[in-house]
Amino acid sequence: MTDPIPPLTAEPPRVDETLITYTNVIYALHALAVIIGLTGAHTIIGSFVGGAPSIIAVIMNYVRRSATIGTFLESHFRWQIRTFWYALLWVIVIYVVTVPLMFVIIGIPMFILAIYALSIWIAYRVVRGWLALRDRRPMYV
Repeated sequence: MTDPIPPLTAEPPRVDETLITYTNVIYALHALAVIIGLTGAHTIIGSFVGGAPSIIAVIMNYVRRSATIGTFLESHFRWQIRTFWYALLWVIVIYVVTVPLMFVIIGIPMFILAIYALSIWIAYRVVRGWLALRDRRPMYV
């Protein structure tokens, strides 16, 4: 005799509400960094990768990351961490590529375009992730 195949209607693991609030705080810190970049003397990128709100947020991600394993919040933590580190990586790439080209003028418009594109990408990821969290949906990663 063979065992019957169990139904695929198993419920996802329950998520602690305090962890959802914690994740909202992390998104709020990232959003604050974007707002500071928009309204202050910094750029969105400078505020996001070098400002206290996002640095605190990414530290908070690493501190509670293990508590999210197996829940939909795990994808949000991964989304937030990747947003921060990829933004930092792209800033470095932008500078390495465009600064030498600034001597032949083409680097200046490339730099400006790349900075604007990266700023939009950061804001998009913060908003998209926070909206998915509101709807309690996991993020693709």
